Amino acid sequence: MKFTMYILAMLLSPIFLFAQAPDNWFHMDASEGYNGVSSDKAYSELLSGKSSKTVVVAIIDSGMDADHEDLADNMWVNQDEIPGNNIDDDNNGYVDDIHGWNFIGGPKGNVNEDTYEVTRLYAKYKYKYENADRSQLSSSDKVEYDNFKIYEAAVNEELTTAKDRLERYSTQKSQLIGGIDALEVAMGDKAITLENLGTIESSSDEVTMGMNIAANVLAEEGEIKSYDALRNMIDAELAGAVDYFQGKLDYAYNIDFNPRTIVGDDYSNSNQRYYGNNDVEGPDALHGTHVGGIVGAVRNNGIGMNGVADNVRLMSIRTVPNGDERDKDVANAIRYAVDNGASIVNMSFGKGYSWDKKVVDEAMRYAAKNDVLLVHAAGNAAQNNDTSDNFPTDTPEKKKLFGPKIYKNWIEVGALNFEQGQDLSATFSNYGKSQVDIFAPGVSIYATTPGDEYQHLQGTSMAAPVVAGVAAMVRSYYPSLSAAQVKDVLLSSSVKMNEDVLIPGQDGKTAPFSSLSVTGGVVNAFNAIKAAGAIKGKRKKKFLSASNYIPKA
Repeated sequence: MKFTMYILAMLLSPIFLFAQAPDNWFHMDASEGYNGVSSDKAYSELLSGKSSKTVVVAIIDSGMDADHEDLADNMWVNQDEIPGNNIDDDNNGYVDDIHGWNFIGGPKGNVNEDTYEVTRLYAKYKYKYENADRSQLSSSDKVEYDNFKIYEAAVNEELTTAKDRLERYSTQKSQLIGGIDALEVAMGDKAITLENLGTIESSSDEVTMGMNIAANVLAEEGEIKSYDALRNMIDAELAGAVDYFQGKLDYAYNIDFNPRTIVGDDYSNSNQRYYGNNDVEGPDALHGTHVGGIVGAVRNNGIGMNGVADNVRLMSIRTVPNGDERDKDVANAIRYAVDNGASIVNMSFGKGYSWDKKVVDEAMRYAAKNDVLLVHAAGNAAQNNDTSDNFPTDTPEKKKLFGPKIYKNWIEVGALNFEQGQDLSATFSNYGKSQVDIFAPGVSIYATTPGDEYQHLQGTSMAAPVVAGVAAMVRSYYPSLSAAQVKDVLLSSSVKMNEDVLIPGQDGKTAPFSSLSVTGGVVNAFNAIKAAGAIKGKRKKKFLSASNYIPKA
């Protein structure tokens, strides 16, 4: 479990129990006490006995464990490719792409760590403007110079913060271990239980700290075997935090770090398409495997958990490193998905800066032309996307004369909490009355992780695949609907929420939930299926543009 954020918040906090939700809460109906998407209700009351067509959903992410016990049967398989023969049998430009493709790998391995986009932009212009005199620059160069100074300030601020946090962690570790030591003395021979914690009478800050830590671990884990186990947990989690901030110094904000040589492409050429390798899992597939499970883990097989969509194939396109994804790779991933039969693409990633938005715009235009729905996570910075960037976006950088102002095949998704009332919006979720379309469950989402494991994770990264899964349901049972129609169905049938909620990142300020997104609502599979059945489809192309998928048995 990721414990660091808990223990650091507990230094002098009162004892409390974390609210918990059922593992399947995101499938549940409001009548069951949770604002899930009513997917179980849709299957039992609306879809039972109805036929459906297989939908391919591309997961552009960190990679997926294609052999996972709850995913393997639903993985997309390129039947036109012979596994392991090192030949591009289907002549699509990608050798042995059995379950998808990896755009951040190469002949010698895979990229894991990478820089953030702001770092790359800072490094790009540093040689040109580091010692420049702005007053001597041309108008166009002044624009570049001003942007360079923004990049420079952002990188230097983050480096300073990372160094400060590293120094602070040694002190925090000493404090936390001291709290456990004091608790052990105060408890004597008593077992570490909530009941026994309640019998302690002490005014010591150290004892109180130890009690808070123990109480919250008990709430999360159910038991504590020993004080040494608590100390080891703190050691392990603080080591993770140290690694995190050390990584910011060594990789994320290090302008001298460049892992792109592993890929071996010509990075300056954004139009280059054929590079990478066929390792769709990569070195760290936690995020992508979790996302894939939310969309399409095998339903009702008696193990693990149920995905939202029941007749689905998952295409893994590895594009997202531990750092910011690169625009060239994102564009190629979208094109690969479209060309190989995906009708829905899930994109649980985002960043505040863009290197080459034009190439991504062109790929999104290509997806729109081919009737492919793009579902994107709004981001986890608790920011208003109406006033702050979260790339990629549905707005073209350069609008063509008769082109769309926004891509009609795009859905931007914020994260919903399982708790009711003012805590309805996830505290971390980005929002925006014009830039975020809809909300979906994104807190304490239980889904697949590598090695036949399962975990609770949270983020708009989890909310987006819930929407992608509902979209896959609609396209599966109503294949004549176009991508734009599916979007309209999901948005128009959302469950509207009008109560006041805490605005993410606004220090206790509230606003109507309806003001946080275009719809002011939460995606709902039951409503969407009903709405889909009442309209005439406008899809012009065949249901799948590629035949290389495994039909549902």
